[in-house]
Amino acid sequence: MKTVHRAFPAITVICSLALKMTLADPEGVRIQKDIDYLEPDRKEKADLYLPASIPENQRCPGVVIIHGGGWSGGDKGNGREINIGTTLARNGYICLSINYILSNTNTVKVTWPQNLYDCKTAVRWLRKNADRLQLDSGHIGAIGGSAGGHLVSMLGVTAPEDGLDPKGPYAEYSCQIQAAVDLYGPVDLPAWHDLGMLGKKRAEAPELYRQASPATYLRKSTPPFLIIHGTADGTVDVEQSRNFAAAMEKAGVEHQLIVIEKGPHSFHLQPKQQDLRPAVLDFFDRNLKNKTNRGN
Repeated sequence: MKTVHRAFPAITVICSLALKMTLADPEGVRIQKDIDYLEPDRKEKADLYLPASIPENQRCPGVVIIHGGGWSGGDKGNGREINIGTTLARNGYICLSINYILSNTNTVKVTWPQNLYDCKTAVRWLRKNADRLQLDSGHIGAIGGSAGGHLVSMLGVTAPEDGLDPKGPYAEYSCQIQAAVDLYGPVDLPAWHDLGMLGKKRAEAPELYRQASPATYLRKSTPPFLIIHGTADGTVDVEQSRNFAAAMEKAGVEHQLIVIEKGPHSFHLQPKQQDLRPAVLDFFDRNLKNKTNRGN
């Protein structure tokens, strides 16, 4: 793979929005924590990452960040999500890092497809608030690792006709995204293992596992994908991503696969094996900053 060298400038000018910089904000980034993006009675919140300054006449693309944790753990404020949010915000993106319903809650065990509904609602929330945030509602992407990679992939591959769009808040807005970055997510669930979030075993409900698998929905209209996976992943075999990329090739989907030699299961954009920031930024720049609006 050809390495792209890119500067990561610090932006220190005063913000143009009403969200003020705090002592906890990294240089060049504004963070607003614990935003209500779901229904008022939901405990799951989101963190907003914004560039330190957005010129008055400019709109920034948006990115939803989805954490991993086996659909039963993890958090919007974990190290990987902070690394992604600050990297993207410093480079002109408005990011929403979300918590979503988890399968280890006291009241709910089966969380599919509500966890996907939460992710799609996050996309709608960005579009609803586009004017206030100076966000380009026609250019929204998503990025996530592990279980988050699976949910990001589901955001990317599903269309309204698949019957997986939520009927909840902001339903007047599209939940389609224009670019997806899948970090080592499982994408072929029937070929993987039984999952608590689905409430049934593969042998009991093969069609349910197929419904929850990104590999099921590939079509030529699927937005561009960047897939990143390590060869030393002991949780999700790298062959899941290799096979996903091969299926995209067959379906005519624009995609790129980066295989990290000796890369483990979980890493952010700066693992010791390779700095992934140039590749991820180049992908998002090409597909969210330099393409005609679609699916908004």
